[in-house]
Amino acid sequence: MELKFLLDSNAIIDFLGAKYPAEGMNLVNSAVDDIPNISIISKIEVLSYKTDEEEYELLQNFCKDALVIELSDDIVSKTIDLRIQYKLKTPDAIIAATALTYNMILLTRNINDFGKVQGLTIINPFEL
Repeated sequence: MELKFLLDSNAIIDFLGAKYPAEGMNLVNSAVDDIPNISIISKIEVLSYKTDEEEYELLQNFCKDALVIELSDDIVSKTIDLRIQYKLKTPDAIIAATALTYNMILLTRNINDFGKVQGLTIINPFEL
């Protein structure tokens, strides 16, 4: 079975900035090899990221190439459950709900918030 990954906003920015150690870059490269999966929230967050024009264009192109997973009724319901159960911020709850709904591994360095969500598999590419 092929593993499917969902990239959190910080994973996108860190990957495009080549900030990960070699093993982390290899993992994210394999995750985005075909088409990267991102939540609509990550698209909003990375395109709102304060940056220069060249980096903004890189972020835009990444989002254009990605499979952007929109909000569905299932994701909304799971988001509500996660906000109630774990007191997550709405954007984090949407990202976690998206990963859970589509049975994806979340790539993120935000272990503090996402780590408390039971059933959510997380990998921090900095820690490989």
